[in-house]
Amino acid sequence: MNAVAAPDGRVRVSLPELIALRSRAMRAPAPPVVSRAPRSGQRPGRLHGRGMDYAESRVYQAGDDVRRMDWRLTARSGVAHTKLFQEEREGRLLVLLDTNASMRFGTRVRFKSVQAARVAALAAWYAIRGGDRVGVLSFGAQRQLVKPQGGARGALAVAGAIAAWDAAPVGDDESLSAALQRAGRLMHGASRVLLVSDGFCVDDAARGRMLGLVGKAEVSVLNVADPLEMAEPPPGRYPLAHRGQHYDVTLYGERERAEFARSLGDGRRRLLALASGLNLRHRTIDTTADPLDALVALLGVRKA
Repeated sequence: MNAVAAPDGRVRVSLPELIALRSRAMRAPAPPVVSRAPRSGQRPGRLHGRGMDYAESRVYQAGDDVRRMDWRLTARSGVAHTKLFQEEREGRLLVLLDTNASMRFGTRVRFKSVQAARVAALAAWYAIRGGDRVGVLSFGAQRQLVKPQGGARGALAVAGAIAAWDAAPVGDDESLSAALQRAGRLMHGASRVLLVSDGFCVDDAARGRMLGLVGKAEVSVLNVADPLEMAEPPPGRYPLAHRGQHYDVTLYGERERAEFARSLGDGRRRLLALASGLNLRHRTIDTTADPLDALVALLGVRKA
């Protein structure tokens, strides 16, 4: 695959595809809305739910309970509104998106960077379906923040930012510990964090930084891997490209194939070891997979 190409959903992010993922999220099982006490160090957020105390009304969002429609405001404004009640806490999801150079790699269907973009966009659509605000923090080649916002505006902001970051030139790499340190300062009240990465950014200091983040929010990890990183390759010749340089890797001997597999799988092993060691929810998908089931498993259940 050639890393310099027009947006096609394979080697470069296609913004229309990220937007179209909304329909997939709306067909998924609805995320539960639960009451939660604020974690240590967090400010209480705006509350909503099915309680008896009316809080406010907002513009109707797909998936809202029609039994909570604010018919008077809808009639006055000409725009559908739904009522919010004082009971349940509005969540905020912050996606940590790995944009390091190692993500610009793929041997099946699409680059890891494109699959990670699909994961982040789908997570945004799924989060707003549950009434959460959603934002994204990029690390690696791109180091920018989209603050959590609610509704379709929030998900569209995430999708647009991801597409813009993917179109930018590849920059310097960033370790996971440095990214987590920034995330800890830029939470903006996020109650949940989803890390999307191939794991090659994991360094020795990442565990300590992750512990600090876990003290502020629920953290889940989704590892994106290429199929070649998940199993020993069959004998053959493998043409590869990296930063404009092209290589031919010949793998016929069992020992060299095993060493090649260990090298490619190192990032995944380090990331999963970090997640398992801290008892974080985690899943792995490859570049051919539909991310929805993994996201529902990670984001569809919340801790009390």
